[in-house]
Amino acid sequence: MIGLDTNVVVRYLVQDDPRQSPIASALIEDLTEADPGYLSLVTVVEVYWVLRRAYKVPGARCVEVLNGLLDARELRVERDEVVRSALAECRSGVDFADAVIAELGRAAGCQRTETFDRRAARHHAMHLIDEGAAAPNRPEPAATSSTSSEKTGLASTTAPVHTRTSG
Repeated sequence: MIGLDTNVVVRYLVQDDPRQSPIASALIEDLTEADPGYLSLVTVVEVYWVLRRAYKVPGARCVEVLNGLLDARELRVERDEVVRSALAECRSGVDFADAVIAELGRAAGCQRTETFDRRAARHHAMHLIDEGAAAPNRPEPAATSSTSSEKTGLASTTAPVHTRTSG
């Protein structure tokens, strides 16, 4: 088995590079069921994104293409059940990457995935955070005097990312 990077899969699918496309085609067409190619979940999400954004392929066609990759006997797709579920959600207008995030959370046992993204909240496993509401009430573990950031350790290990422009 060999792993296939996004650019190899895209070159194979769109046949737009006179040098790289034939090489990608030969590589992929030499794969067999016994010696398949492997597509990571990241590769699958990137292929969808590149086809949609860079090549302006309609979403429905991207869904067809990815379903074809899932059905190819010469390919193994990481978390194929998650990809299939996410592709099904795309038909209802959910972005593929958002659907993958929601489906991975669901598969991990999450009740829902919280988001500020109204479009992502179209997915049944996503929940739109009401920005006007107070932070959700969550039961506190045993009473302590530590702050929230001390409990998680996040504040001490990460810093906010800010983009500043020169003035």
